[in-house]
Amino acid sequence: MPKMRKTRIICTLGPATESPEKLKEMIAVGADVFRLNMSHARHDWCREIVLRIREASREVGRTVGILFDLQGPSIRTGDVEGKIELTKGDQVEFRVEGSEPSIEKSTTVNYTGLMKDVSEGDELTVDNGELLMKVGQMAEDRMICEVLTTGSMGSRRHINLPGVRLNLPALTEKDHADLKVAAECKADFVAGSFVRDAGHVRELRAALKAEGGTAQIVSKLEDQEGMKHLDDIIQESDVIMVARGDLGIEVHVEELPIIQRRIVKRCHKIGRRVIVATHMLESMINSPTPTRAEVTDVSNAVYEEVDAIMLSGETTVGKYPVRCVELMDRVARRIERSGALGFGDEAALKTEKQKTIKAALGLADSIPDALVIVFTKSGATAHQAALLRPKSAIFAFTPDAQVCQALTLSRGVRAFEVPFSEMPRDTISSAVKLLTSQRDVAKGTPLVVVSDILHQDHAVDSILLVHA
Repeated sequence: MPKMRKTRIICTLGPATESPEKLKEMIAVGADVFRLNMSHARHDWCREIVLRIREASREVGRTVGILFDLQGPSIRTGDVEGKIELTKGDQVEFRVEGSEPSIEKSTTVNYTGLMKDVSEGDELTVDNGELLMKVGQMAEDRMICEVLTTGSMGSRRHINLPGVRLNLPALTEKDHADLKVAAECKADFVAGSFVRDAGHVRELRAALKAEGGTAQIVSKLEDQEGMKHLDDIIQESDVIMVARGDLGIEVHVEELPIIQRRIVKRCHKIGRRVIVATHMLESMINSPTPTRAEVTDVSNAVYEEVDAIMLSGETTVGKYPVRCVELMDRVARRIERSGALGFGDEAALKTEKQKTIKAALGLADSIPDALVIVFTKSGATAHQAALLRPKSAIFAFTPDAQVCQALTLSRGVRAFEVPFSEMPRDTISSAVKLLTSQRDVAKGTPLVVVSDILHQDHAVDSILLVHA
């Protein structure tokens, strides 16, 4: 059987990749999850693209997941005509909506509490760090900043205030409206932006549940406040995203690689999946080949054994979206063959079930060419097996298609929908038949089966060694 790539690939959808043909191409070359960026996505487009994704998945014959990424409480500039050209030393005004400009270079902000949160002398960045400014004169409804770097400022540009505690809500009105659509579309994952503490995760989960959604919660770590509550956020979340765009602005840039590794290690220790995102193959938006630094960046994330790596602009507006996925697939496969840092060995095992799974994986890793088979109704057993980072592949079988989709962010897991028989032996036989016929698993391959459904009348955590 060809060696299976373990690291999952997330692709953000946009004009370059929204057609049925492109979706099928990307699934065929290795896309595992499609991300809808709700900062830009219209609701009608979301409904239509979800149908296209599900249809493309069926036609290609590979299960993929869908991630709705909420905009969150971001601070943005208002609409301006064209762009405001700024030179070092200029004065630029930020004011609340509805107020009149007091100087020539002026724009509004969407957060009315901004002037209460900042102080004279604070630094702010605009447009992902493209413009640097310092807060000067303050008033109740406006502030005037000194421009520190020359550039231009367009409409709805993102504002960061490194080190400033902002009293923003966890969810905006827009987020609530987007959550309703995510629930309607049966999204597999919903990402919360600018998550600052565990209470924000609980609020997002409750809001999603109120809309009837069952998606798993991805918490995006994007500022210093979130890092202060790192362990609590990890505990409350299903998945963590190292969102390096805003995080790289909020912290000193030389600290970013250390912070990334710290987050990944804590996720391994506590037992949560983790994604590394932003600027992974940024140059491929316009170039058919990546920079050597980008290849090394992707390689480092794979070497850290993250669950997933993510493409953003590369697959929304880039010229070479399919090529990007192919290249990520190649790099991940090569690095996975070379070994890893082994953070999974530090995972805390608190329950008997976790220790049973660990024992099963140890058995599989001790037998040459063995594969791990997991039977699961909720996906929890397969998730736990993946978090322990076994050498062998993990094949999960479940009677629920949505559970298959929810497993698309679990490292090294490939899930299949199969009905569970009243007789566990029949269920195992069906799974083995599927593997030998569809996954090129050779007859006689050792299969370590771990499940709590191997007994007919009651649940017992079990490990079973069979052969294909």
